[in-house]
Amino acid sequence: MKPRIVFMGTPDFAVPSLLALIENDYPVVGVVTATDKRGGRGGKKLLESAVKRAAIEHDILVLQPEKLRAPEFLEQLATLKADLQIVVAFRMLPEVVWNMPTKGTFNLHGSLLPKYRGAAPINWAIINGEQATGLTTFFIQHEIDTGDMLLQASTPIGPNETAGDLHDRMMNLGATLVVETVRLIETGDYRLQQQNDELACPAPKLHRENLQIDFAQDCQLVHDFIRGLSPFPAAWTTMNGQVLKIFLSEIIPGEHSLIPGTIFKEGKQLKVACRGGFLSLLKLQLAGRRRMEVQDFLNGVEIPENEVLG
Repeated sequence: MKPRIVFMGTPDFAVPSLLALIENDYPVVGVVTATDKRGGRGGKKLLESAVKRAAIEHDILVLQPEKLRAPEFLEQLATLKADLQIVVAFRMLPEVVWNMPTKGTFNLHGSLLPKYRGAAPINWAIINGEQATGLTTFFIQHEIDTGDMLLQASTPIGPNETAGDLHDRMMNLGATLVVETVRLIETGDYRLQQQNDELACPAPKLHRENLQIDFAQDCQLVHDFIRGLSPFPAAWTTMNGQVLKIFLSEIIPGEHSLIPGTIFKEGKQLKVACRGGFLSLLKLQLAGRRRMEVQDFLNGVEIPENEVLG
């Protein structure tokens, strides 16, 4: 008999995993997701999570607790009598929740654990110049992202691939891994693998303070930083006192004696000096304007002479 499943997730990344379970005829008896948020123009619109919308389309019960330890939520969750809980891009669970199902609770994480434990594994893998990453399913335990592993799947990272591109590929790869993991748990034919804590490295949450570009670094490091934060939350600098977000770049090797961060137009290119060469900026956004390809940007923005981005 297929296990009764409660699925926990919120953003777009989790939706393919939920749909894959449904398509493979697994009984998803409930979905736990974030509460609705106000957003849109003026914050007047009530926004539902991507997972909630998908669950409603398939007539699945949706629970949206503000507090995961709330007695009324725990009672609702218990009445679903789940054999297995699956977590994809949700928040940290208390033990009273993850320890409830008879077959346990497993999480899909966007890295090859124990590397990149934390909230932003896809971003940090690219920022750090990794040539490959992957996904891991593991049983949840007390310390975040440290549980015994079930399955892993690896994928290469292209030299110019952005976090957004990789995210979209990995959410579909993750859906396949989730179904494979459920099948293993269903049969009981699996062997857990402990994580080696000595190989662990963090992938902390991204904040505005650690998104500012340092053009004094090597071109490759700056390029990886930009693509690792594109399209969201986006690497930024300042030009003429205004915030400038950069989404795409290309490395142009070359010797120069310019101050790092010097920006200038050369033909149809917009170039910035870094250590060991230049970056050609391909997609960017100045504060108060829309995101633009470089040609549109140059048609509408005057580049100050001898300007150094900071």
